[in-house]
Order: sequence, then structure tokens, then C-alpha cells
Amino acid sequence: MQMTRSVDSVQFLPFLTTDINNLSWLSYGVLKGDGTLIVVNAVGAVLQTLYILVYLHYSPQKRAVLLQTATLLGVLLMGYGYFWLLVPDQEAQLQQLGLFCSVFTISMYLSPLADLAKVIHTKSTQCLSFSLTIATLLTSSSWSLYGFRLKDPYIMVPNLPGILTSFIRLWLFWKYPQKQDRNYRLLQT
Repeated sequence: MQMTRSVDSVQFLPFLTTDINNLSWLSYGVLKGDGTLIVVNAVGAVLQTLYILVYLHYSPQKRAVLLQTATLLGVLLMGYGYFWLLVPDQEAQLQQLGLFCSVFTISMYLSPLADLAKVIHTKSTQCLSFSLTIATLLTSSSWSLYGFRLKDPYIMVPNLPGILTSFIRLWLFWKYPQKQDRNYRLLQT
């Protein structure tokens, strides 16, 4: 975004949903007293918030970006209010928040499946990011192993779809190799 001074080729919603996901898991980590969840998701939330601010800076449609951000933050605040005020038992809070975080994470991992139909139809992986696929595989595998180690299904289970969708995307990269366009090669040099 900074190189092109534009957000034309960048989608906003993944930044926003990842920030909400980080903030939700941060809350789960605080409630559980898990330092690893707290640190990782606090760093993630800060980075995603910075991405949102950079996106907002370069976006010509600031009002739409602010409206989407305010809407999701409102939903997040309502969720916090529910978990902290209406669910008095800490164990019930932990279970309900863990379930919410799990469902949200699973939906994030499954969202790229919409692009897979486009890849199969066009026989091109141009719309997929190979580096993001590898990062998703490594991240979801790490979190699944961490959840397994802690015997915490709320951490382990929602990351399994991330592993599965990463392998599906890797298979698509093998089946439909990317053709680098000239502009991309120029940007790399």
C-alpha cells in the first residue's frame, strides 16, 4: 500500500476480521491466564490495527472503511458486555468465549474457499498468495499443536481447517502453477 500509495489491490475486510479475531483470542487468553495467547494476540492486534490505519490513510473511501470498522467494533463491545456482565461464572465465560473464538477462527480459515472455485474455473492461482498459504499452514499447525499440548479444544480444533485449506491451496498451486506477470518481477528487483 505504501509503495503504490493505493489500496486498489488490497481487501480491507481481512485486516478488520483478523484484528477482531486477535482481540477475541486476547480476551480468551486474559480470562484463561495464558501468557502465550496474551502476548501473541496483543502483538497481532497492534499490527492489524496499524494495517487498518495505513489502509484508512490511503483509502479514497474513508467513510466506508470507518463505518465497517465502527460496526465490527460495536459488535465486539456488545460481545464483551455480554461475556463480562451477563455471564457471571468464569468457567461459563471461558467456554462461551472459547466457542465464539473457535467459530470465528473457523470462518476465517474457510473464507478463502470462495476463491478456490474461481481458481478451478479459471485454472489459475493468480488470485492466491503462496506466501500467505505457507504462513497459514505454519500458523494453524503451530496453534493446533499448542492447543493439543494444553488439551484445549478451543485452540486446537479451530486451527485444523486452516491446515486443511492450506493443503488444498498448495495442491492448487501444484495443479495450476502461477505465471508471474512482468510488473510483479519488476517490483521484486
